[in-house]
Amino acid sequence: MLNGVTADLLVLPELFSTGYAFTSADEVGKMAETDHGPTAGFLKELSKSTGSTIVGGFIEIEAGKIYNSSLIVSVNNVIDTYRKIHLFNKEKLWFAPGDKKLNVYEINGVKIGVMICFDWIFPEVCRTLALRGMQVLAHPSNLVMPYCQTAMVTRCLENKVFAVTANRIGNEQRGEDDFTFTGASQITGIDGAVLSAAPVGKPHVSVVEIDENLADNKMINKYNDVISDRQTSFYET
Repeated sequence: MLNGVTADLLVLPELFSTGYAFTSADEVGKMAETDHGPTAGFLKELSKSTGSTIVGGFIEIEAGKIYNSSLIVSVNNVIDTYRKIHLFNKEKLWFAPGDKKLNVYEINGVKIGVMICFDWIFPEVCRTLALRGMQVLAHPSNLVMPYCQTAMVTRCLENKVFAVTANRIGNEQRGEDDFTFTGASQITGIDGAVLSAAPVGKPHVSVVEIDENLADNKMINKYNDVISDRQTSFYET
């Protein structure tokens, strides 16, 4: 239970355990953790107390490389980490780009995919996860541009999946950086409908009940299927 609310899946923002603005690579390195560090321990305890699967952002270190990552935690287990593929702005100074293949995790019968923040602008990410069977997209974010929430309508519609975009609110000013986060966390349905929209500048917890199996049907009418209708011979990579 979280503030009196229970849920099967909880999504927290990108880098929720550290903040987003950094002043040096050394600072980032000092906050980096493994997938069995303090943040993983915190999320495992939270998962046990809520009964939820939790996806939330942290700074990950492995083999000397540092990543902008999200933990995928269920009950007392770290199932995996997702490492952000598309780094935004100064993230390129602090982090290595993700080096893991996009994966879908079947947890308690639900097929969950993960991307982080700026990954949204590359439609190939959500499409690849959909092709791998994703029903629900967990999307930890620290959004500073005003486009993503609207774009997620298209991402969900073109792939017929559900998405949970968990965004930060407020302002963070450190060094030369002054970030104002756009808030408006959003749960989006397979038809592009916004099922829940948080305020721009206030803390918010929202729970929406869905039938994840609806995401398995890719038909948008009697004749059109958003997956099988693709004409891949005309596409470039």
